[in-house]
Amino acid sequence: MSDKTDWPSSLDDDELDELDRYLRAHTQEGDGRLLLDGVHGLLSALAVGPLQVLPEEWLPEVLHEPFADPDEGNRVLALLAKLNDSIGAELDVDAYEPILGEVETDTGPALSAAGWCEGFSRGIDLRAGLWEKRLADDPDLMEMLGPVMALAVDEGILNAEAEFDKLSDEEYDDCLSQLPAVLVAVNHYWYQHPATEAELDAMAERSAAEGDDPQPPRQRSGHWVH
Repeated sequence: MSDKTDWPSSLDDDELDELDRYLRAHTQEGDGRLLLDGVHGLLSALAVGPLQVLPEEWLPEVLHEPFADPDEGNRVLALLAKLNDSIGAELDVDAYEPILGEVETDTGPALSAAGWCEGFSRGIDLRAGLWEKRLADDPDLMEMLGPVMALAVDEGILNAEAEFDKLSDEEYDDCLSQLPAVLVAVNHYWYQHPATEAELDAMAERSAAEGDDPQPPRQRSGHWVH
């Protein structure tokens, strides 16, 4: 197996740092914009989802104002394209790693899935009709996504109908360790069980009825760790 840093589509640590710095420089605390871990979660959801989502649809979730410098803009877009491509490459060779946040706790720094889960949820939102119907109809898909949902509920990204106790540190770490396998399984699921014509028609009707009414962003913070 080739090292993933040798793949032409992968970002090295310097490039990841560069993209992280750009996103942080264009984010204010509490404005709900995605940082690097959130962008990775968003693109991960799109990579394993039921339908292709073109850049012109997902880029507005990441970039929120015109570039002041055309050269900087081209560079940022190139880095985002490479990040997007790297996810599929990593999934293909079973080498996917989520980019996670790092937050300070009373006992020191700790990994946080809040940003990644926020991005993943927004990726699902871009094809919400298909995801929600299939999750309602197929318990197998719901079970596959169990670790992601547990983390999202624990971080307050996903509202659960029932009340759950906070995950213990061991449970949280166990869910984190399962994320690569979850994405591989979900990717395989949609390949084996693609969206039906009826589901696509229902999605189109829902989109026409709702129009462009984006959900308000949710707050998240932290530093990324890869």
